[in-house]
Amino acid sequence: MHRPFFAYLTGWRAAVLGCLLATLSGALVTLSLAPFDYWPIGIVSTSMIAYIMATATPQQAAIRGWFYGLGLFGAGTSWVYVSIHIYGNAPVPLAVFLTAFFCAGLGLFTCFTFYLYARLVRDNTLGHTVGFACIFVLGEWLRSWFLTGFPWMYLGYGHLQTVLGGWAPIGGVLSISFIVALTAGYLSYCIRQQRIAHRQLLLVAALWTGGWAIADYPWVKPAAQKPIEIAMVQADISQAIKWNRDQYWPTLNLYNTLSEPLWQHADIVVWPEAAIPGYYHNATNFLNNMESKARQRPSTLITGIPYRNVSDDGQTITIHNSVVALGNGSGVYHKQRLVPFGEYVPLEQWLRGLIDFFNLPMSSFTPGSSDQAGLNAANITLAPFICYEIVYPDLVASWLPHADVLITISNDAWFGRSIGPLQHLQMAQMRALENGRYLIRATGSGVSAIIDPQGNIVNRSEQFKRQVLTGQIQTVEGNTPFSRFASWPVVILCFSLCIASLLHNRFRG
Repeated sequence: MHRPFFAYLTGWRAAVLGCLLATLSGALVTLSLAPFDYWPIGIVSTSMIAYIMATATPQQAAIRGWFYGLGLFGAGTSWVYVSIHIYGNAPVPLAVFLTAFFCAGLGLFTCFTFYLYARLVRDNTLGHTVGFACIFVLGEWLRSWFLTGFPWMYLGYGHLQTVLGGWAPIGGVLSISFIVALTAGYLSYCIRQQRIAHRQLLLVAALWTGGWAIADYPWVKPAAQKPIEIAMVQADISQAIKWNRDQYWPTLNLYNTLSEPLWQHADIVVWPEAAIPGYYHNATNFLNNMESKARQRPSTLITGIPYRNVSDDGQTITIHNSVVALGNGSGVYHKQRLVPFGEYVPLEQWLRGLIDFFNLPMSSFTPGSSDQAGLNAANITLAPFICYEIVYPDLVASWLPHADVLITISNDAWFGRSIGPLQHLQMAQMRALENGRYLIRATGSGVSAIIDPQGNIVNRSEQFKRQVLTGQIQTVEGNTPFSRFASWPVVILCFSLCIASLLHNRFRG
């Protein structure tokens, strides 16, 4: 068996080289995702980490795994620096430190993942290939829920437009991550063994061919209902002034002016997250006026707005990041998955007030309940998601099969001209493909988009440009397997294979 070339080094040289290669392999994953979309790099980079984990002890695997995560999140999610420095007013050294701390903390997920890989499932042929893919996917799944979750930078997103995208309606993005990781593990194994493993080759080839074969399978079909006219208002109001008190009425007047021509033809008019920079109960006169205009069409206005609830006894006040439907529609939805530090401050009693970043406007939200109803508009049911929520595959699937259309409103201006908003858009495309539904994405500064059930962008706006985006959506009949079972079949399969690999090792020993 061929040993990794750095295995011939000893002492600190081998340790440093292993960590550097792990960091590089993690960083390269970013190039496989939006906006770069060089999907083969995702396979190459994952083959690299599989290769350097091949002979690592569990302790070495944990260290290299942490450096892999540092590269992955350092290259792929360092856009949080924009929020911390530009809008949180943190000095550059502090912003750099907090960004690095954020990425280093996320690296603990990959540290734990690769420790388990080396400790439990690696020590046989299947462990180096199938076992590697299983533990890799379970690590991604863990990130989707542990400590509220951060399901970003999944390997499968890079294959939204490749033949592997055919698996998304069946097993979701995690099923694609599994195939990519399996392919990478197989390539690494062949290089180390300097031979072709024929059974694993057949499995890899079957999965890639299968994705191509089912890519055009019609899981859903257009319903008989006529197309629905959609209009999204992208006002492009600078995040630096959005919450200034003297901008309140100019903001409302701008949305009113931009929407005035839309009531004549649009069935649904959508304003983005927190389009109204004030509480719902303080804006009732303005909202009543907008509702009256919408009803004349009849049309529906859907807008993001902070929402303040007071308990019956007046003792408890909760504030929500919400979206409401007015006019020829109804419903209020309170965001369930809040962004740490942006919408709530962990350890608030210690952190609140230390720096401006911990006092961002509207950073004291309360999450909504998990049993909320959707929004009704134009005689259809819309499953609503506010900003960050659209990146949770299983949360989105939980609204199916009853929702006719998916809708997400967002404010990606927090991330400036970084790659963050384009990654966010790509994940929204994957949600549409997984669930076979049209998806409406309205943002304050771009990218707003209409996405079809195949995950293709029908129409999109430009970033940082004031404009109105229009188009049509269509309801569908039928449901995808993913919308019924979410990620659980893939997760259960990976757990089962890991246990089987562990038992095989124990009995063999």
